Amino acid sequence: MNTIESLEWRYACKKFDENKKLTETQIDTLKKAFNLTPTSFGLQPVKMLIIEDQELKEKIFKHSFFQIQVTTCSHLLVFCIDTVVDEKTIDAYFDMEKEVRGVSEEVISDFRNQLKDMYKNKSKEEIEQSSIYQTYIILGNLMTVCAFEKIDSCPMEGFIPEKIDEILNLSDKNLKSVLMLPVGYRAEDDIMSKMKKVRKPLETIVEEL
Repeated sequence: MNTIESLEWRYACKKFDENKKLTETQIDTLKKAFNLTPTSFGLQPVKMLIIEDQELKEKIFKHSFFQIQVTTCSHLLVFCIDTVVDEKTIDAYFDMEKEVRGVSEEVISDFRNQLKDMYKNKSKEEIEQSSIYQTYIILGNLMTVCAFEKIDSCPMEGFIPEKIDEILNLSDKNLKSVLMLPVGYRAEDDIMSKMKKVRKPLETIVEEL
């Protein structure tokens, strides 16, 4: 399929086929796509949890407004933000850049210090909000990758983050859950899979100047 055909094939899957599982190769593709998604300044203040364990999915289901996608999907992706983004985070990034790109400290020192000053002047809430924005970029990118790979998905904000954080012990890892993306294969009896997309006419939402 070409790009547009892939996006037309995609829809927010409401029920997955519980008997069909993604392969290790497909999961590896999603991991790499996650890692390649752009983030502000390249800091990647995010983590992705990949949940296959059915008992865990059942626990999360109870705090996701009983949305059946959580329990019927092959794997449940949970996108989290780091609760601590500080000078150590910034130093770790620039030290890695020096190693990977072979650049000198002289080349990057001004930008390193500029970012440190920028984050020093941000409140914890501002930093977390910035990180949350990154998870939406990641979600959109992975949904597109799923469409290209013929993997069904469903973006989800509908869950109680505090409960999910508790179930997954995220506070111990300095993480907070933000979004979820169940992935797998659509069930044959998911009536939404046969419905046409409802979209505004292009000329009403796109303006060329």
